[in-house]
Amino acid sequence: MMSVLEKYLPRLAVAPLTALLQQNQVHLKIVDERKTRHGDYRKNPDGSHGITINANLNKYRFTITLVHEIAHLVAFQKYGRTIKPHGAEWKHTFQKLMLPFLRPDIFPNDLLPVLARHFKNPKASSDTDAMMSIALKSYDLETDKSYIFELPQQTLFVGPSGRKFQKGEKLRKRYQCVEISTGKVYLFQPNAQVTILKTQ
Repeated sequence: MMSVLEKYLPRLAVAPLTALLQQNQVHLKIVDERKTRHGDYRKNPDGSHGITINANLNKYRFTITLVHEIAHLVAFQKYGRTIKPHGAEWKHTFQKLMLPFLRPDIFPNDLLPVLARHFKNPKASSDTDAMMSIALKSYDLETDKSYIFELPQQTLFVGPSGRKFQKGEKLRKRYQCVEISTGKVYLFQPNAQVTILKTQ
């Protein structure tokens, strides 16, 4: 397990996270990218625990996602399975499990203040915290994608689903975008990554 995780985690996070997985008897599976989630946790019918994490995550997002999913397991075991998946019990558990990793020998100095702010009240998905999402994405491999907030109004783009849109006005936090084929209006988070549609 440790030799596999060395490819995906900061070096000093490998041993403690391997120990957490073994302690909680988790079967970890690293899978191809899923558009809708970075990872998930489930209790299997035989009582064992399974966590899947996307293989394409950079090592800092992988660390946060893995601890996020372990926190589900630990919170359910401690407080029972009737708690809300991302309620107060999970938040408290996630904060407690994450705290030992929030150090400069694991995370870069520019990420630590952003993470400290996020973990005062962690959200169900790191992608809904635009500041943290952008900070983490700066460690991704080079990509041809752009953030919605960077695009000029009226720009045509392809969304994560493969559908084509035109960027419209900002409504409070999110952007109104019109789907080209249907004329329907959809709202996009400012940190959504999209591909600009090249016009001839």
